[in-house]
Amino acid sequence: MPKQPRRITLRDIAEETGLSTAAVSYALRGLQVPPETQRRVREVADRLGYQADPIARALASGRTGYVGVLCGSLADVWQQDLAAALGRRFLGVGRHALIVDASNDPELEATLASQLADQRVDALIVLPVDPAAAHWKEVARRTVLTSIGDGLPGAATAAEVVFDNEAGVTDAFHRLVDCGHRRIAVMTPSRPTTPDRPAEVIAHRVARSLGLDVTLHPSPHDLDGATAVARTVLGSANPPTAFLCLADSMAYGVYAGARELGLEVPDDVSVMGFDDHPLSRLLTPPLSSYRWPADLLVDLVVKRTVRAIDENKLSRRKVLPPAAKPRGSVAPPRTAGR
Repeated sequence: MPKQPRRITLRDIAEETGLSTAAVSYALRGLQVPPETQRRVREVADRLGYQADPIARALASGRTGYVGVLCGSLADVWQQDLAAALGRRFLGVGRHALIVDASNDPELEATLASQLADQRVDALIVLPVDPAAAHWKEVARRTVLTSIGDGLPGAATAAEVVFDNEAGVTDAFHRLVDCGHRRIAVMTPSRPTTPDRPAEVIAHRVARSLGLDVTLHPSPHDLDGATAVARTVLGSANPPTAFLCLADSMAYGVYAGARELGLEVPDDVSVMGFDDHPLSRLLTPPLSSYRWPADLLVDLVVKRTVRAIDENKLSRRKVLPPAAKPRGSVAPPRTAGR
């Protein structure tokens, strides 16, 4: 049986360079030594074939180099794109993203958050299903916790990059009212166990101020599930004349459900989305939606999370505004009686 080659260690590099093992360790991590020393150490490490031992590094530094990304639902195409972008950006700063899917299930979300903390991820980034859940407080004690979309009240988060749902929902309702709509269905990722998400609370409040007949309908993100919800709502005795969908993936279900019932968008029903995925521009008619600054979002999340890991510096909440993208999916109701 061939003999395994001896693993090159920090001590080997130290002997070659005349530095201490601590100095070599700092140099390889880009810390506390001059840039020219860092370059010399890396050249020797490359020549000797040194490969860092991730287990030893984690034991020595208390860090694993892994960041958890806990998505509310990867059936949502917007969350898919965001998770992929976060993974690429973290890889660019020397960290690996563990991307997991809560499937819009608050109980599964709590389990996965705890498991990722058990695996000693350096940070956990979450697009929460249930922002108000009690378990976030404990997770924040165990690892760096960053929230996207909604804040986590009661949890000591390292950073929160949240959406201005107030501005988005308010603007959407006003646009629909200006077109003559009074009965509006809101499709939401909320479930009976998560009734108090910020966007839904805002929808009720704005609807009351405008005197609208607004109903909220929990919906999955996948096309078949969202289509079934839309079909039920559209087939009711007094159907809405417009939908505001709090994810574009749900709006795709309204298009499909309307088509199955022989209805046309926007002549029979108007539809608005809420994250302006590129696919939304390919629909017929293209979907009116709200674009969140995705590149800025990823930049803020990665920079603030890395700063919290490396420097233990917390960041103030950053609120991102939406940009309205009106297109052909909104029009006045066909008749006043509908």
